[in-house]
Amino acid sequence: MKEIHVAKTASRGIAVARVLKYQEPDFTPDGSSITQEQAALEKEKFAGAREAVKKALGVLAQENEIFAAHLEIVDDFTLQEGVESKIEGEHKNAQAALKETIEELKAIFDMMDDEYMRERAADIQDIGKRLMAELKGISLPDIGSLSSEAVIAARDLYPSDTVRINPEFVKGIITEEGGVTSHVSIIAKSMNIPTLVGVGPLLESLSGDELICMDAEKGIIVIDADEETLADYKVRKEDYEKERVRLQSLRNTPAVTKDGKKISLCANVGNLEDIEKALEMNIDGIGLFRSEFLYMENTHFPTEEEQFAVYSKAAALCPQELTIRTLDIGGDKELSYFEFEKEENPFLGWRAIRISLDMKDMFKQQLRAILRASVFGHVRIMFPMIISLEELKMAKDITEECKAELKAEGKAYDEDIELGMMIETPASVLLADEFAREADFFSIGTNDLTQYLLAIDRGNKKLADKYDYFHPAVLKAISHVIEAGHKEGIKVGMCGEMAGDSRATVKLLSMGLDEFSMSAGSVDYVREKIIE
Repeated sequence: MKEIHVAKTASRGIAVARVLKYQEPDFTPDGSSITQEQAALEKEKFAGAREAVKKALGVLAQENEIFAAHLEIVDDFTLQEGVESKIEGEHKNAQAALKETIEELKAIFDMMDDEYMRERAADIQDIGKRLMAELKGISLPDIGSLSSEAVIAARDLYPSDTVRINPEFVKGIITEEGGVTSHVSIIAKSMNIPTLVGVGPLLESLSGDELICMDAEKGIIVIDADEETLADYKVRKEDYEKERVRLQSLRNTPAVTKDGKKISLCANVGNLEDIEKALEMNIDGIGLFRSEFLYMENTHFPTEEEQFAVYSKAAALCPQELTIRTLDIGGDKELSYFEFEKEENPFLGWRAIRISLDMKDMFKQQLRAILRASVFGHVRIMFPMIISLEELKMAKDITEECKAELKAEGKAYDEDIELGMMIETPASVLLADEFAREADFFSIGTNDLTQYLLAIDRGNKKLADKYDYFHPAVLKAISHVIEAGHKEGIKVGMCGEMAGDSRATVKLLSMGLDEFSMSAGSVDYVREKIIE
């Protein structure tokens, strides 16, 4: 019997089943160099592969919005130009050109400090895998063809792999790579499949027939468990399923504490599909809409109309509350269509509100789109990375300019739209009293706040055990912010990972937190803590 412990978990649940090793085909390019005369033929091959993949994704996109985004990337001029320029200018064949282009695009996402954004690199890889399979004329493995129960063990899985999974047979997923915010984790979680990602080297030690027991919440994998351990996991699995059904039965119970305080239970999302899934949890609204996805998954700065189309649909889907965070991107989060200057320390660099205030025209396009969408529901605007009153006032003044323009154009908007800010830096904590007199609401971003307060890179694995939002300094900062907000009569929410950690719920309630915003999969657990 062998036991493996995993630091970060992607879901909850217990699985007991035989392992199935997922083996990817060999995607190594067949050759590399070509002559100039062969370039036209290689471009033609790539064009054919793109059309085939677009056709397949078009079918998938009708059922899952993730693949609508994939379809846009396949149709992206950046991808096409990258491949064709390597074919023509560097004399690479289509396969080698595709491999290099996908690696370059993936690197853009890999460099981001936001884990949710960084995991989008898997989407780029998924698209590259589909295109390469077409170019090489090979079939992709089909997990959906399983006919017996199994725990899937793989180097990594992609959305196109996961979407075909039948939960009746796939009882668990383990991957060597990946992160807890990857689309694979999100899809698996929506299917209630216990999932552990980023577990490190595992496949080589598996023959492919071992009995696996796994506890996704505690991050434990047991290979070839003895009879006593196996019996224990079977009982725990039954108990977990009963508990899950019980928690689901609480979804119609309002999030009201025993002393009668109504708590806003909200979700963090990145797109319209995320909202639809979150609404199934009977939430009170969207506490964080990550607008940067409109910029990251595009070939240009999205226009006002492009943004309005998304924001208005989002507001109509969740009219009770939609808090849109303005562009939160920086020197370490590169865009394929905009060149950022290289920075020695991008965590402390040109990012978020600093970019928006410097690029006023771009900022106004976003603000106008959000304002116009505000007539479809209770929309709120949230500014990220504010460290001074001057920045907050500038952002508010630009918003007022946009309002005046829209009024002159006869375009409707909510004249009383709330303008709030993220609390995610030591400066914003220390100035919380002053900020509370200028902002309509606060939302505490515990991910960055913990990083900056403790001077610990939250992506550094060597320091993972020291990155702790239960640290006394972090708790003291949170308490101070809530007190400062309430003193001026404004609501204080939280949209960092801590908000979805049910171990922290009671503590945050005792501090007076008004709104908890988290990934949809955590809502049931936090709701129970609020009402018990």
